[in-house]
Amino acid sequence: MGISRVIALGADRQPLSAEWPIVTDPAARVLYRAAKRGLDFFAAVLLLLALLPLFALVGVAIVLDSGWPIFYRAERVGRYGESFTALKFRSMRAGCDQAPHAAFVRGLLRDETTCTVYKVPQDARVTRVGKFLRRASLDELPQLWNVLRGEMSLVGPRPDVPYALADYKDWMASRLRVKPGITGLWQVSGRSRLSLLDMYRLDERYAAEASFLLDLSILLRTVPAVLRIDGAA
Repeated sequence: MGISRVIALGADRQPLSAEWPIVTDPAARVLYRAAKRGLDFFAAVLLLLALLPLFALVGVAIVLDSGWPIFYRAERVGRYGESFTALKFRSMRAGCDQAPHAAFVRGLLRDETTCTVYKVPQDARVTRVGKFLRRASLDELPQLWNVLRGEMSLVGPRPDVPYALADYKDWMASRLRVKPGITGLWQVSGRSRLSLLDMYRLDERYAAEASFLLDLSILLRTVPAVLRIDGAA
């Protein structure tokens, strides 16, 4: 399947909730996109400034535990299949081979196995500090820079790895109609207690039914989910 292929969504679905009606009016969708981008930009600026001390502490912990670099840069798939470089705190040893991860992901796309999404079980490549960062969801915070740049949003599907696209089923491509997000329906709906295909189904529903009220609801639900380390791995 081509990286830029986006499958049209059916019209026979039920909304996620009667509180969040599907936005179909073109003018309303333009207003939604403008409001979403405004929230993304200002929230990213404020959070990056407020979290600078935490970023410094995490950086020191990473260097003391496993040396440099502090950040991990990885190619990810964004809206309409356009690739971008996602920024994360490094949670694995530097220079690790990505082949085990690629094989693991492609295997998950062929079944319904519950997994810690895109994370190889008992992965020896993950550092001690990295395990904590992942469980506390701190490794994702540098992606606020991607939000500021307009490559990601605060709310949206999880940014996918390029090598997953070869095994996409047709319905999965609809998740590429919207920007990927730092948080989304998967993160507030069970996270690693769900299968990878469950995550894609939630992403597909979000892409079809996204609205400003739904985004706000997901953001509000994200805070307690993170504090509880709900379904984290």
